[in-house]
Amino acid sequence: MSQQLSKSTYPDFPSYSERIIQFGGGNFMRAFVDWQLQQMNGQGLFLGSAVVVQPTEHGLGGLMAKQDCLYTVLLNGIFQGEPVSSHEIVTSVSRVINPYTQYDDYLALAEDDGLEFITSNTTEAGISYHAGDQSGDMPPQSFPGKLTALLFRRFELKKKGFVIIPCELIDRNGEKLKQLVQQYAQDWQLGEAFSTWLDEENTFCCSLVDRIVPGYPRNTAKELEIELGYLDELMVTAEPYLLWVIEGPDWMSERLPLHKTGLNVIFTDDMTTYRERKVHLLNGPHTAMVPLGLLAGLETVEEIMQDECFSRFVQEIMENELAPMLDMPRENVLSYAKDIQERFKNPYIRHELTSISLNSISKFKARLLPVLLRYQRVKGELPPLISLSFAALLLSYRGDRLIRQDVPEVLAIFDKAWGVPSSFVITILKEERLWGEDLSAVPHLVQVIGEHIHQLDHAGSRAALQQRV
Repeated sequence: MSQQLSKSTYPDFPSYSERIIQFGGGNFMRAFVDWQLQQMNGQGLFLGSAVVVQPTEHGLGGLMAKQDCLYTVLLNGIFQGEPVSSHEIVTSVSRVINPYTQYDDYLALAEDDGLEFITSNTTEAGISYHAGDQSGDMPPQSFPGKLTALLFRRFELKKKGFVIIPCELIDRNGEKLKQLVQQYAQDWQLGEAFSTWLDEENTFCCSLVDRIVPGYPRNTAKELEIELGYLDELMVTAEPYLLWVIEGPDWMSERLPLHKTGLNVIFTDDMTTYRERKVHLLNGPHTAMVPLGLLAGLETVEEIMQDECFSRFVQEIMENELAPMLDMPRENVLSYAKDIQERFKNPYIRHELTSISLNSISKFKARLLPVLLRYQRVKGELPPLISLSFAALLLSYRGDRLIRQDVPEVLAIFDKAWGVPSSFVITILKEERLWGEDLSAVPHLVQVIGEHIHQLDHAGSRAALQQRV
């Protein structure tokens, strides 16, 4: 077996002072944010590293420490008409802190004047309020609660604030994160002076991220170990394409000069158009295909796109249900949709449907539910393919066919609702904790979802799709 990647076996790597606090060290952040830091550092534009904070008690901290926070990013795909196949050892992560076992070290981050940015990706479910969080918790359970505790310590030390750029795929993520921090500040009675400091000394930016990151290449790991000459349990695959849209003040681009590296990073004062196009036309189809594909026994996005029935489903849901609901020139939207479908067909990366299925309920709420509701208001009927996917998602959360990957609170709601199958549909659609509103009031939705679930349960997802595409 090859030697494991670490600084002891591969010592000739630069180290940089910590400039970024990063909540979340999963595949996406390592192949997106940290990889971009690597590009800036390589060109002498930033010369800074990220200290990763685990948002949950059990994470990659132990494995990251084992490899001295070194890992490999593998880029595979077609970019600007040319095939890309590259690998790079990323050195831009300094260390990992687990606040559940290193709370003092976590709060000590507030003391470092060199730390000026905070990024995060705690999934769509991460930017949420946890009523049980208290100011004395070590740590609070929620990401916004942990952030509030850190910011309050920074305030107590009379230091400057941070530039905070969340990467979670929810609308206006920076604004919503700031609202939750302010809510905790109020609930914990941290004082008016702290609230003023939050507003005046910190910059919460909304952002949009786009890069398909399948993650660890399990099927080719042994071959890659031989090719690379070392063992890397943290290597991560990604497509070459990348987009980061950051909405913030003009000076942001100078403080964080990502665009100067030639990366597809856009600083803007209004990211609305970019977000709607990306969330609905890339993330939306991803979320829509997952439950239907998994119920049919498919495993990857590429398999979806190679299957005549399912690829037609993807094309029709994009062109007939998602694109018409975007307030943009149809020609531009369809051109973007075509590019997305080409990215879905990337034969060089294995993007597993199970990896996309993580926290599918919050993803559906953010990516597809707004389109379903708008389609019904505009056309007076439900979008047939989104509705079918919604039914497949609800069926998949019964837990007897597919492995559910979601937070315990969501799973508990589904377990209780599925406990009475005859009333499941109306019970689950009424759950405002899941959807933000009572969906049983949407005309015909209870009936349509019930009929779809029955068909999916008895005939299967492929048969259901074949009737509609």
